[in-house]
Amino acid sequence: MVLSWTRRRAFGRTNKKDQLSGSNVDTDMVIPTHFRCPISLDLMKDPVTLSTGITYDRESIEKWIESGNQTCPVTNQVLKSFDQIPNHAIRRMIQDWCVQNQSYGIERIPTPRIPVAPYVVSEILSRMTSAAQHGDDNKCQEMVGKIKAWGKESERNKRCVVDNGAGFVLANAFDSFSKISIEKYVGLLEEILGVLTWMLPLGEEGLSKLGSVGSLRCMVWFLNGKDLSARKNSGLVLKEVVCSGNFHVVDGLVRTGGVFEALVKMIREPIGPTATKACLTTIFHMISSNERIKSKLVELGLVSLLLEIVVDSERSICEKALGVLDGICDCKEGKEIAKRNALTVPLMVKKILRVSELASEFSVSILWKLSNKGKKGEEGVLIEAVQVGAFQKVLVMLQVGCGGSTKEKATELLKLLNIYRDRVECVDSSLELKYLKKPF
Repeated sequence: MVLSWTRRRAFGRTNKKDQLSGSNVDTDMVIPTHFRCPISLDLMKDPVTLSTGITYDRESIEKWIESGNQTCPVTNQVLKSFDQIPNHAIRRMIQDWCVQNQSYGIERIPTPRIPVAPYVVSEILSRMTSAAQHGDDNKCQEMVGKIKAWGKESERNKRCVVDNGAGFVLANAFDSFSKISIEKYVGLLEEILGVLTWMLPLGEEGLSKLGSVGSLRCMVWFLNGKDLSARKNSGLVLKEVVCSGNFHVVDGLVRTGGVFEALVKMIREPIGPTATKACLTTIFHMISSNERIKSKLVELGLVSLLLEIVVDSERSICEKALGVLDGICDCKEGKEIAKRNALTVPLMVKKILRVSELASEFSVSILWKLSNKGKKGEEGVLIEAVQVGAFQKVLVMLQVGCGGSTKEKATELLKLLNIYRDRVECVDSSLELKYLKKPF
């Protein structure tokens, strides 16, 4: 045995030396056939056996079953049960083989965690519901911790948790404890928000719980806080609630003190692209459902912030910022602030046919509103638009084709621009904006 071990070590050293010297010695390892998954043909990391007696890697066979297949891939027998029994014997053999061949760069596969079962999730959720009813925050936090840990382990666990109704149970607990005291249960409420973010989109029942006065007040409280993670999670969940289309939810949110300041602050001091998108989407739906809030947002300086975002943001954020600006330009105050900003007209012209079809539609709509919606009386805006190439851009947009309402606005705008086209000197429509002085 000693001699055999010594020879093996010597052989390993020789191979390493050959590899370092650049020799062509073939050191590729051949994975034993019974260690490979019959589906992926890769080394199994979590071998499980079906009722047919065939062993597969758990991830591969789960994808096979989730695709709607009801047969064993190897035997083609109809599966009487979809239970997947861990094959510990094969797993240990694979791990031993990996250890024996470490000299060839093969890493030992870790011992996999057993996925959570649906009945275990249901039991935890039942206990959490009972704890929320009795106001037992310690027990409730313990249950939330288990759900959070399951989600960290694998995507399969996340799907299992969501499919068994965890979203509604967590939303119900959030609503219950936020009604009692936000400050007292801040830790629990923050944990619930964090878990809810990977359960989106929620069902109608869960959204109804999060749309209550207490829940909305709690989320706004977190938005105005100092914890960046809590602010981000609150923004994501709040967006989901507002986008549900429930007018009463938006009305309740508008009545919640500090919501406008919190949303504008999230845009002014961005935490990340995801949070910025969420806040812009929330504002867009709020101003679409309630006209009264536009003036308030203008007072908070949102117009200049939106223009700053549009200058060099990525497509999705740019579209959302333009959508909000388009909505704000419906009110007199918003339109006046936008007209006075030196970046507005050049930016809108530049974004036409530059970002996306949606961004072009919003840009044309904003220019149309700034030009007094096709009526006379806004010479300054129209002359500036012609100077930066708006006529050519709008003309091309009409030739390419656009939606009904956008087509009408573009046609009216083009007629107005045509009046001033021969009176002013035009510049290249690809005008760079980096040399323009920002008013903010």
